[in-house]
Amino acid sequence: MSTDRYSSPLSERYASREMQYIFSQDKKFSTWRKLWIALAETEMELGLSQDGKPVITQDMIDEMKAHVDDINYDVAKKREAEVRHDVMSHVYAYGKQCPKAAGIIHLGATSCYVGDNTDIIIMRDALLLVRKKLVNVIAELAKFADTYKDMPTLAFTHFQPAQPTTVGKRATLWLNEFVMDLEDLDYVLSSLKLLGSKGTTGTQASFLELFQGDQETIDKIDPMIAKKMGFEKCYPVSGQTYSRKVDTRVCNILAGIAASAHKMSNDIRLLQHLKEVEEPFEKSQIGSSAMAYKRNPMRSERIASLSRYIIIDALNPAITSATQWFERTLDDSANKRLSIAEGFLACDGVLDLCLNVVDGLVVYPKVIEKRLRSELPFMATENIMMDAVKNGGNRQDLHEKIRTLSMEAGKTVKVEGKDNNLLELIAADDEFPMGLEELEATMQPDKYVGRAPRQVVKYLEEVIQPILDENKDVLGVKAEINV
Repeated sequence: MSTDRYSSPLSERYASREMQYIFSQDKKFSTWRKLWIALAETEMELGLSQDGKPVITQDMIDEMKAHVDDINYDVAKKREAEVRHDVMSHVYAYGKQCPKAAGIIHLGATSCYVGDNTDIIIMRDALLLVRKKLVNVIAELAKFADTYKDMPTLAFTHFQPAQPTTVGKRATLWLNEFVMDLEDLDYVLSSLKLLGSKGTTGTQASFLELFQGDQETIDKIDPMIAKKMGFEKCYPVSGQTYSRKVDTRVCNILAGIAASAHKMSNDIRLLQHLKEVEEPFEKSQIGSSAMAYKRNPMRSERIASLSRYIIIDALNPAITSATQWFERTLDDSANKRLSIAEGFLACDGVLDLCLNVVDGLVVYPKVIEKRLRSELPFMATENIMMDAVKNGGNRQDLHEKIRTLSMEAGKTVKVEGKDNNLLELIAADDEFPMGLEELEATMQPDKYVGRAPRQVVKYLEEVIQPILDENKDVLGVKAEINV
């Protein structure tokens, strides 16, 4: 690794090798060559000829196929320094390796034929990798939710103590947002199409010349290329490029995943502060250079940090899409090279971190129970009031009495720093027919979680299990992260 120039942290620290390959030079230029082969094969199969002789022959195709992956970068780089055009430089370099086919490579195409179709193919492959990791995050979260579906915990609204929930039920809130992301991803993935070969302004004028105005033959070009490249269809109309709206839709998927991951990581960070839940911590990991006792939620913080980057990065394709002029302008190119690749690399890193954190998430039941019990008397007041009414009390009078006693107990906790004494205050009040022992017997946390355990079971059975059943082939991914 060179140490005297900038290198992207996305490659050096965050993204997996698999995702890095998808956006590598090898992947890009080998795909260019596959597209040139698909075009040449299509033209040959459609009978492109001159004076009754085929323009493209099978030996030309075979020669091109023999050199898909052994890209002569040195020749292309030297040529680009002379002509300042990346596509024509690679046409030239490919032709040097394929002398028989040199004259028919890129025939009838414009630069966007290889550039834009490759971008679509790369985004498809990257979405498939994101999808695989997203499904595995869903699977790990589902295990966690199932394990802790019955464990009562204090819930929070406004980060203030609220009615109890369970640890597993809270996890389903994170889980369901990732499920929504999967639904959005599948929709965009299913609607992704290839550009095809549309020509300089999207009119396929060059093919009218090549095929002597035979419209029916030209109609077959895009469907044949799409099939050869693993797509069902091409976009029906375009300018020189595919609509940059496609990039917007794709990056919005990444931003959605980032938002879900950020929310989960924030909750975990807050719970780690409360010492209720803790992300995995390596045996020799150092939490702070100064405070040796610290166990900082560094991975959850990294999830939040990268997620914010992805969310902001999604603005780039949206603005680019909005500012394209007519059939095309080139102000998309430099921005697109950065925003698409970096959005995917960052999202890949986020999902690996999510997998790692959820897989190793540690729960501390005693701390959870202690905090819940300290607030439970307040949560139990409605039940206590109902019991008092059934014993002849007045609901409105009792409500006011409990409100007054609760304020007094709150003062004891917050001003005096003592334990919650609400039950003692209620037991000492003649308007409530229950003694302290009877009141304390009602302080069973699982009585106050409502339908949370049942909700978890139904959600996992009805929503999550079908997803896992349909995606067995992608389960089992392990996180690839740099600690």
